[in-house]
Amino acid sequence: MAAPILIWGAGAIGGSVGAWLKRAGHDVTLVDVVPEHVAAIRDPSHGLRITGPVEAFTVAAPAFTPTQVSGRWQHIFLAVKAQNTESAAHALAPFLAEDGYVLSLQNGLNENIIAGIVGRARTIGAFINFGADWMAPGEIMFGNRGAVVLGELDGQITPRLHALHSVLRDFEPDAIVTTDIWAYLWGKLGYGAMLFAQALGEAGIADCLARPELLPLWRALGAEAIRVAEAEGVQPRGFNGFEIDAFRPGADENAARACVAAMSSFNRGSAKTHSGVWRDLWVRRRRTEVDVQIAPIVEHGARRGIDCAASRRLVEMIHEAELGKRQMSDDNLLELARSAAA
Repeated sequence: MAAPILIWGAGAIGGSVGAWLKRAGHDVTLVDVVPEHVAAIRDPSHGLRITGPVEAFTVAAPAFTPTQVSGRWQHIFLAVKAQNTESAAHALAPFLAEDGYVLSLQNGLNENIIAGIVGRARTIGAFINFGADWMAPGEIMFGNRGAVVLGELDGQITPRLHALHSVLRDFEPDAIVTTDIWAYLWGKLGYGAMLFAQALGEAGIADCLARPELLPLWRALGAEAIRVAEAEGVQPRGFNGFEIDAFRPGADENAARACVAAMSSFNRGSAKTHSGVWRDLWVRRRRTEVDVQIAPIVEHGARRGIDCAASRRLVEMIHEAELGKRQMSDDNLLELARSAAA
């Protein structure tokens, strides 16, 4: 890609992508709100360090806080937490070239928020499922590779999408393009609901999924997201062991059990043992993305006459944890499972 790339949000996702692309020779500049992180990245004696079992390397790159950025950019990759999408999109808009675009490297349905600010023609969607954690200023642990899918919001396969795909393959060699990015984004909401549930407990993702008594909970959360997606006119897609057919309402229990086992196996191979939601709640003690990822399942469902009881209670319990009214406990998942079955 001839034009430089601006990555807005240099945390687990943006920092990982930025480090790989910078090492591959791309002209990458990073933006982040944490001054210490920015200083470490641009310090030649420190740089941005990628650790973990996949690869370990360090790159130094231009990095700025939002108030320090200048210029215009054709390619801006947005990688902030979902709840910060609107404010970040407004902040980056003055730096986006008229013929440029914003790529959403986020979880959730943030493409609609971005498009409402910079325009649909200047927005590209992405689905990501790799594992990474921000550990300290200038340090990101990259736990495992996962699916990366790119798509135009209207489903077209455009020259700029092909060019972007070529670039992102320097980060994830198996990245693909799709004519239906919404199918992947809605599929991630179903899987994401399970990760939010895991975050209420102590056990890691793989061990949590493997608890046989929680199978009804996983089936309920998956089924709600799928029902709502289909009511919205989207046929969700699976990935990395998460198979949509196994969680459709009325699906065979053995199919769901086999699917959960595959999901557990995929996550057991990652150095990222706990979800980013878990880290937000119990390590970094900050708000999660629940209102932009899981709450929309409930809200869209209500508009379609679908009662998403499990997802609704999950949102409530995450809020209780955010406010310090609920402590981390594996029993939280049993409580959630009981409410889903009621």
